[in-house]
Amino acid sequence: MKVLIINCGSSSLKYQVIDSDTEFVLAKGLCERIGIDGVLTYEKTGSEKIKYEAAMPAHKEAVSLVLKQLMDPKDGVIKSIDEINAVGHRMVHGGEKFACSTLLTQEVLDTVASVNDLAPLHNPPTLVGVAACKELMPTTPMVGVFDTAFHQTMPAEAYIYGLPYEYYEKYAVRRYGFHGTSHKFVSQRTAEILGKKPEDINVIVCHLGNGSSISAVKGGKCVDTSMGLTPLEGLIMGTRSGDIDPTCIQFLAQKENLTLDETMNVINKKSGVLGISGVSSDFRDLGDAAAEGNERAQIALDAFAYRVVKFIGAYTVAMGGVDAIVFTAGIGENDISTRARIAKRLGCLGAEFDEAANNFRGKEGFISTPDSKVKLLVVPTNEELAICRDTVEIVTGLVEDAVGK
Repeated sequence: MKVLIINCGSSSLKYQVIDSDTEFVLAKGLCERIGIDGVLTYEKTGSEKIKYEAAMPAHKEAVSLVLKQLMDPKDGVIKSIDEINAVGHRMVHGGEKFACSTLLTQEVLDTVASVNDLAPLHNPPTLVGVAACKELMPTTPMVGVFDTAFHQTMPAEAYIYGLPYEYYEKYAVRRYGFHGTSHKFVSQRTAEILGKKPEDINVIVCHLGNGSSISAVKGGKCVDTSMGLTPLEGLIMGTRSGDIDPTCIQFLAQKENLTLDETMNVINKKSGVLGISGVSSDFRDLGDAAAEGNERAQIALDAFAYRVVKFIGAYTVAMGGVDAIVFTAGIGENDISTRARIAKRLGCLGAEFDEAANNFRGKEGFISTPDSKVKLLVVPTNEELAICRDTVEIVTGLVEDAVGK
């Protein structure tokens, strides 16, 4: 089965085509500046990357150009649209409505639209992308894979906020968590590496990138996660503050004469390690600056690692113990120094860090000693493959049901 994976932003569209039988990526790319002037990047696996400007007034034109490129006689990977057996869409927020990936019927899409206020920057463009695909591929099954779904197994004690309960009842204000597709994929892959069933181990997944989150996965199910109603809560991140005293928002608004929206812009886009360091949100730049004696860059790196360690400690207690702590995403997979800064402080949990073993990037591997009670691992995430697998499972089920009838 050939599956097209779509990840829509307000002015962008990432895509991959995966052969689900071999899980081989046939092609991938990105449409940028949709609604402005339009730029398409396309890469057939094994061939050179192609990049060119093309008019994309809206997402429909972007999807149409992607399909045209995929069918290109020279560089394409399919001969007709009919070879795309299913489309898997990355959906950011499903509220409390969706605890698993779902076939995108009109009823489901209407339900997603009903929680747009929980993700006003992400859900609307995703729905536009789905509509564009449905118009161009009306008979192709579409599946939605939700960032929030994996975290829907959290108990009330973990997701409820200390606010008047009526706000939860009226507006569904609670912890939701994000990066769920990554947390699910990495926790399951960790179990495979350890030769265990997911239900038999406790895993802490550290998804560390420009946006970072940590999850506690007990017996294959998420029981807590660091992001909340929005991706702002939790760890210090590239430009997001993470956990702060909410009164800081009022205090800064008054002191700096800012509106609420302006203050939230500071908290979301000008804070985090960028705000602390004054240098960059990129950990490579921070590492270089710290090595040159920049004290604020070093504080930013230390503060980030400290917050990660705090969450790991809390989640270990919450689960009653941990079997594996795993690093993933851009920083987790590639930043050797940041991994070491975190891992060195986990010895009290029974996780013995191996400095020499940590010297690698972008691949699976153990960074704990062979006799470490708690295993430390690096497992690259693959959200597109996770979306593909869920899409295939649902579409295959539809076919089987149809045959059974």
